[in-house]
Amino acid sequence: MKRTMRRGHMAVLAALAALAAPAGFLGAGVKIAAEWVPNEKATAAFDFKDVPRPAQGDAATGAKFTVLDGRRDANGGELDALHDGRLPSGEDEPSANFFFAAGTDGGRLLVDLGSKLDIAQVNTYSWHPGARGPQVYTLYGSAGEAPGFNPRPERSIDPLSCGWKLIAAVDTRSKGGGGQHGVSLAGDDGVLGAYRYLLFAISRTEAADPFGNTFYSEIDVLDAASKAAVPIPPPAPRREIIAAADGAFRITIDTTDAPDLSEWVQKELAPVVKEWYPKIADMLSSKDFKAPAAVTITFSSTMRGVAATAGARVNCAARWYRSNLRGEAKGSVVHELVHVVQQYGRARGGARPPGWLVEGIADYIRWFKYEPEARGAEIDPRRAAQARYDASYRVSANFLDWVARKHAPDIVKNLNAALREGRYREDLWKEYTGRTLEELGAAWKESLAKAPSAPEGDARERP
Repeated sequence: MKRTMRRGHMAVLAALAALAAPAGFLGAGVKIAAEWVPNEKATAAFDFKDVPRPAQGDAATGAKFTVLDGRRDANGGELDALHDGRLPSGEDEPSANFFFAAGTDGGRLLVDLGSKLDIAQVNTYSWHPGARGPQVYTLYGSAGEAPGFNPRPERSIDPLSCGWKLIAAVDTRSKGGGGQHGVSLAGDDGVLGAYRYLLFAISRTEAADPFGNTFYSEIDVLDAASKAAVPIPPPAPRREIIAAADGAFRITIDTTDAPDLSEWVQKELAPVVKEWYPKIADMLSSKDFKAPAAVTITFSSTMRGVAATAGARVNCAARWYRSNLRGEAKGSVVHELVHVVQQYGRARGGARPPGWLVEGIADYIRWFKYEPEARGAEIDPRRAAQARYDASYRVSANFLDWVARKHAPDIVKNLNAALREGRYREDLWKEYTGRTLEELGAAWKESLAKAPSAPEGDARERP
């Protein structure tokens, strides 16, 4: 009976949140400000009219954040991103935001402030160009003193049944979509409540695809008695804007979050991007297709890995680039620019492009067109037996180069068009070359085995 009542109560709350005003359902004595800034007007300062700017030195700074339910997305930042006093410098910077795993319906976050405080405000901020911008959550608070208090109520437990108080149910989707969303919860009399614990029950914004979990940039908790919190100063923008192909393309390279890379970008990377983005657009041209005219390359100090591309946005991990400025740094950006031009996501109804071919084409242009002298995709004949045409990246690039030289000079351009238009199928290889993919792979391996062996210490690619 108790379980049924709990479920019923949560259903009522969900209905209230869905039917309520733009901000959601409010507890007694709570007032809310919720604002949206469209992406084209959003800046790293997170400026709103009524919602305070994100703060540093607030009560959340030293609080303990815990995931009670759900999973952190491995592509995003750690929980510290929510209260480290740092903000994303761009609209699609996963490592500077916390968000739940793709394909899941949010989760629960627990914030332990360490002691009971008179809280004046709880403010939440998010930024994403699409459906991951709006905020949908229910906030509970507790001093931790009620009989039967449960400090870790997971998703199956109604917090109201175990010592928690409803503060508000927030839903900013009616405010707008992609861009910055800011929410400020405050008390009518200047005090929201006396709480030690805050519980965020977070939901995704949509279920049409796996990517509906909000990019939360910062959570602030302002203590009514403390004056320590001050607005986070926005970073001074550092952007190199490049006009390429007589102004047909505009590439912005943003080093706001990694100013130490600005000189290298200006002197070394910008000339490469200006020359090679139009070249890549020409190499991978197809009927009725125009490569993105506006491209953004952003260097992030918090991003892990190397680089990632989404649409016309390239995100680069500043830490990796600092260590590779004299090595693979520029070539890796060329690789990502190929992904910008590929635009395989525009096809509808076609089969998913094979990953090995997607990455193989990008590395083919990088290693055999942009920097062939680096010999980065060569394969030692002693490793020929282990080589596979579908091994992806450099190995697949080597295979594509061999097919282009031996059988079909336009193989990459033709395959790219088929992938972009959603009509790729394996028998295209025979149509273009007269041989099946498997036959080509076998002949390529045979040619590798006959090549001269690499001298000792030769840094050829290992399949």
